[in-house]
Amino acid sequence: MNSPRQRQFLMALVTLVTVGSTLLVATANSQAVAPEPEAWVGSWSAALTPAGAGKSKDGFSDQTIRMFVHTSVGGTQARIRLSNRYGTAPLTIGRATLALPWPEAGPGDLKPGSVVDATFNGQKWVTIPSGGSAVSDPVPMDVPAAQDVAVTLYVPEQKPGPATWHIYARETAYIGAGDHASEASGAKLAETRNNWYYLTGLDVLNRTGQGSVVVLGDSITDGLKTTVNADRRWTDFLGARLVKEAPEGRAPGILNAGLSGNRLTLNGADLGVNELGMNGASRFHFDVLGQTGVRTVILALGINDVWLSQDTADNIIARIQQMASVARQSGLKIIVCTLSPWNAFESAPGVVAYTPILDSVRLQVNSYIRTSTDFDGIIDFDAVLRDPANPTKLRPEWDSGDHIHPNDAGNEAMAKAVPLDLLLDDDSDED
Repeated sequence: MNSPRQRQFLMALVTLVTVGSTLLVATANSQAVAPEPEAWVGSWSAALTPAGAGKSKDGFSDQTIRMFVHTSVGGTQARIRLSNRYGTAPLTIGRATLALPWPEAGPGDLKPGSVVDATFNGQKWVTIPSGGSAVSDPVPMDVPAAQDVAVTLYVPEQKPGPATWHIYARETAYIGAGDHASEASGAKLAETRNNWYYLTGLDVLNRTGQGSVVVLGDSITDGLKTTVNADRRWTDFLGARLVKEAPEGRAPGILNAGLSGNRLTLNGADLGVNELGMNGASRFHFDVLGQTGVRTVILALGINDVWLSQDTADNIIARIQQMASVARQSGLKIIVCTLSPWNAFESAPGVVAYTPILDSVRLQVNSYIRTSTDFDGIIDFDAVLRDPANPTKLRPEWDSGDHIHPNDAGNEAMAKAVPLDLLLDDDSDED
């Protein structure tokens, strides 16, 4: 077995050094390794995509962006991960800070005295090349579990370019001209968006070092119809549940890698919508293997392949099998979710709506998932969410109104249905 030093090296195979900055680049061949006690683990993440319209297309110039993220596990130190994966030019971050929010004071405000600089190789600035990523130095900060943390980035004057982003953050970002990264007040950050820009992860130094669980999913995992600024995605509920119920406080981090419209093998660009991202198979190496301390992946993809792509059950099953194979070869536990109902979903122009024939594809895929030995476990979201009176539809009390995305209560029900023993170490209840 590799030594601890070698295992740490495998978690970041390539480090690029540029003047004044240290860049962390994950490779497609990275092998997942189990973290050790008091280890760095992922507490929050977002899957990023190419630019779409508006601010993402134009980029930022001499502007501050304040974003809020919801942690799963807490820790004694923090570090942020930034991405310029889809940028067409080098990205300079002139200053980055972390802080605790203070919403009772005002929109975008931070708790006084909580603002801490994040540095990169000792510098307050970092330049990330096109296609690259960066990780900050450790930041001394008590990161709370299952609560919000503010990350503020200042992008100095530079040639505007498309921003790598996440379109449906369900969290308000505050934007303003000039450098206000170190200011607790959000008064000068008057422009608002519901997106995350450049920020792809928040890691914590966790006392139990139980690693992280990555959920690779679509809009249902992304929390598309959940309440904005309320942290009601099913992964948020799951993270809070684990923090409360895991034996000896041994909760793993829960990392949401959901993207609205995401499919197993087709890209958002195939529909002319870049912000729907790359296909799940392509994202696996970045959004799963590239995460800090990953031990388990939950695959929650497939429904868009049914109704958007009108793919066959055999093709969808083959793609799930391939992703399960990649996960196991990478040393990860793989858990797969059944596809929940979507009857009466109002389709977009040119997209076929619900039909019994299409639903038969969903049912075939679910039958395979329930009976297969290709995985380490399953989460039966179909059984949880379907209406007992009409199994082709969502339960009315958990329907957000579009008949495919659960509301806040439906997301909570999903989290409660996850067997926690699938996510905890085998020895979690020993000692």
